[in-house]
Amino acid sequence: MAQATVPAMVPVAAEATQRFDGVDVLRGISIVAVVLLHGYLRLFLEGHSARGLLPLPLFRLLFLNGGNGVTVFFAVSGFLITYTSLRRFGSLAAMRAKVFYRIRFARIAPLLLLVLAVLSGLHLAHASGFHVHTPGVTLPRALFSALTFHLNWLEARYGYLPANWDVMWSLSVEEMFYLFFPLVCVALLRARRGMLYFVGLAVLLMVLAPIARTAWAPTELYAEKSYLGGMGSIAMGCLAALVVTRLQRRRTVPSDVRLLMLAWMGAILMFVAAPPFPIGRWHKYLDVRDLDDSLLTFGTCVVMAALVLRNRAGRRWTAPLRWFGRHSYEVYLTHEFVVVWITMLALHVGTTYGRGLHYGVLAWIALMLLLSAPLGWLVAKFFSEPLNRRLRLQQG
Repeated sequence: MAQATVPAMVPVAAEATQRFDGVDVLRGISIVAVVLLHGYLRLFLEGHSARGLLPLPLFRLLFLNGGNGVTVFFAVSGFLITYTSLRRFGSLAAMRAKVFYRIRFARIAPLLLLVLAVLSGLHLAHASGFHVHTPGVTLPRALFSALTFHLNWLEARYGYLPANWDVMWSLSVEEMFYLFFPLVCVALLRARRGMLYFVGLAVLLMVLAPIARTAWAPTELYAEKSYLGGMGSIAMGCLAALVVTRLQRRRTVPSDVRLLMLAWMGAILMFVAAPPFPIGRWHKYLDVRDLDDSLLTFGTCVVMAALVLRNRAGRRWTAPLRWFGRHSYEVYLTHEFVVVWITMLALHVGTTYGRGLHYGVLAWIALMLLLSAPLGWLVAKFFSEPLNRRLRLQQG
C-alpha cells in the first residue's frame, strides 16, 4: 500500500530546499576537519609534523578528525536527501526517479566535471602533485572510475591516487547509494507493508557497515573505501529524516527544552565516539569492532533531529561554520588544490630562506584553511550555483 500524501499543513514546494542553520554548522565543522587533516597530512608526508606543537588532545581534535568528518557528511547527506524528498514529492512512495536524478545531477555534475577537466589538464602537463602515477591506473581509468562512482574501489585495489582525485572516493559511495535510492523507494514503499521493508533494508545496511569495515575488508584501504561502510551512515540519516517528518506531520514535536537536551545528548555521543584522548578499554573495543563510526553516526542523527525540529536561526558566532557548511561540496572538491600548492610554497620558502618549517606548520595549515574558503566561494558563486539553478529550472 502506498504511503499517504503530505497533509495540507506541509507546504511541500516551499520547504523542499529549506536550510537549517544547525545542520549547516555540523557540515561546517566536518569540512573544516577534513581540510585540517589533509593540510596536516600533506606537510607530515614532507617531513614536517605539528604533533609536538600542541597538547596531544588538542592536536588530535584539530588534525585527526577528518575521517570522522566524512562519516558526519554521510549521515547529514542521507538525512537531507530523504527530508527534502519527502517535502518535494509528498512521500517517498510518490518519488519520481527522473526528477530526483535531474536534481542530483544539477547539484553534483557541473563542479565534478570541471574538477575532472582541470585535473586531466594538470596530469597531461605532468604538474607536480597532480600526475596520476598509481601503478595500474591510467588517466582514462581514473576518469572512468570518477564518472561511474567506483573510484573508492579503484583506490582500494590499486592504492591511493593523487590528493585531488582521492577526495572523490566518498562521492562515489554517496552517489552509488543515490543511484538506487529512488528505485528502492518506489519498488518497496508502494507494496503492502512497504515501509517495514524499507526500514528493514536501512537497518540491514547499518548492521553490515561495521562488518564491512572489519571482517570483510582484506586491507585497511578496503575498510576505508568500503561502499557498505559508508552507506550504513547514509541509511541511518535516512531513518532520522523519516522520524523527524513523522513527528512534524503529527504535530507531536517535543518541547524546546527537551529538544535542547536531546541535542546535547547527541553531541555527547559524538564526543564519546571520537574523543581527543584515550578513555579506556571499552572505547578500544568500539574501535576494534569499528562501532565508533556507528556511534558517531547515531549521535549525529540525534543532533540533527533535535536541531531540525527546533529550527532556530544560528547565532552570529556560528556564521563562519555555517558558511563552510553551505559551501561544503565546493570546498571539499577544490580544497586539495590549495593544500598541494600551499605545501609547495611552504617547502620553497623553507628551502630558499634556510628556515625549517617546524614552528610554521600551524601557520601554513591555517593559511590552507583560509584560502580554501575564497576558492570554494568563487567556484560556487560563478559556476556551480548558476548551473545548478539553470539545470533545475528544466525539471518537469
